[in-house]
Amino acid sequence: MTAPDDAALGHDTSGGHGTGGRDSATAGHRATGRDFLIGRHRAIVRSGRSLAVGLRVTAEPGPGELSVAVEVAGLCGTDIQMLRGLRDDGACVIGHEGLARVVRAGPGTDIEPGTRVLVNPTHPHDPSFLLGHNVDGLFQERVLLPSAAVTGGMVLAVGEDELPEPKLAVLAEPLAVVRYALETLRRFTPGTLVVVGDGTVGHLAVRAARRWLGPARVVHVHHTAAGLAWSRQAASPADALILADDLGRPGTPGGWAGDDAGTRAGGRARAGAGRRTRAGTGDVVAVLLATPRDATVPMLDRVLAMGAGTAVVDLVGGVPPEARTPLLPGVDMAAVRAANCGGIPAVPVVHETVTGAGRRVLLFGHRGVANRHLTTAVRELRAVPGRYRELLTHESDLAGAVRHFRALAGSADRTIDGERLIKLAVHVGASAPQEGNDHDS
Repeated sequence: MTAPDDAALGHDTSGGHGTGGRDSATAGHRATGRDFLIGRHRAIVRSGRSLAVGLRVTAEPGPGELSVAVEVAGLCGTDIQMLRGLRDDGACVIGHEGLARVVRAGPGTDIEPGTRVLVNPTHPHDPSFLLGHNVDGLFQERVLLPSAAVTGGMVLAVGEDELPEPKLAVLAEPLAVVRYALETLRRFTPGTLVVVGDGTVGHLAVRAARRWLGPARVVHVHHTAAGLAWSRQAASPADALILADDLGRPGTPGGWAGDDAGTRAGGRARAGAGRRTRAGTGDVVAVLLATPRDATVPMLDRVLAMGAGTAVVDLVGGVPPEARTPLLPGVDMAAVRAANCGGIPAVPVVHETVTGAGRRVLLFGHRGVANRHLTTAVRELRAVPGRYRELLTHESDLAGAVRHFRALAGSADRTIDGERLIKLAVHVGASAPQEGNDHDS
């Protein structure tokens, strides 16, 4: 199944290549001989812009470390940016969403072999651990989790009676991001939630808002007509669906005053969507920017130019270093986003400012989530799996994933095999479906 890809790689991609070898993934603990080696495993390896399945050395875990077997891993929007060369993260193996099982535990660890785990990919205190970005990630059969992650509490044991469907586990981390965003936005009792972005996080936010935010009107802003078309046929659309190009035009949903602007803008409005949904709070607009980093500032500018009420904005998507907008003089958005990392502080830092036109803006962001957000997301996926299952539009094994990765890397389009990709679940373990068995939603 993988022989053609292995041959195409043309060289051994085992330990010491990039950031994936023991000597780079685990600070201060260097392999000195074959005593550490317990075999080889398959991985999707990046080398420049090339991608292939290759064999890597499987290392014995040292003190405080865990070796885990990945069962299923999900492709994230930031992964797609890395595949397209829009980010310079150094990991040779990407992937930070998924479910794994502990196969070997180093001395001093308290998680037993056989335990299923999720990995919180963003360490709140140690920037050397960012799974799938500067430490090799989950698109491989075995992952050595360094002691910094294990002792830092970044590995969450999940009981068999707590698990959702295993493939839904790829939604746990992005849904945890949404949980963080919505519980923070809820503090301001918004009358309208504007979700900007039609990737996985945007679609999760639309679905979770009904359960976690309250009765706010939900407006979903799409980057492309293809994304809008997908949402129109989805089982759980927002109250109003529009294109980003329609933002700021007359009749589009600055719509926190309440009309059927979503329909007039070429979108779809649900029955009753034209009313103000919560008396006395219609002047507060919550904005969740689930955008690629190069689109965050332009979309923020468009949103801030609409309406006059208080805007509470979460910079979920990344921002370029020292990103600024003339609409918010003196505000360093990268610093605003970095003020909240890994769920710390427990009450997020929110920056208050005013636009040049006098509009009040409450701005925050976050890198990563706390473990409690992950736990809540897992419970949600187990409780109401049907609410989220349609977002798993594609499934594959490792070899099939390489084909999907290459297609996404070479085009701005997210259409794979004739269907828009929302979330790709890659079955890494032995029970993986064969290439071509994509999920038909």
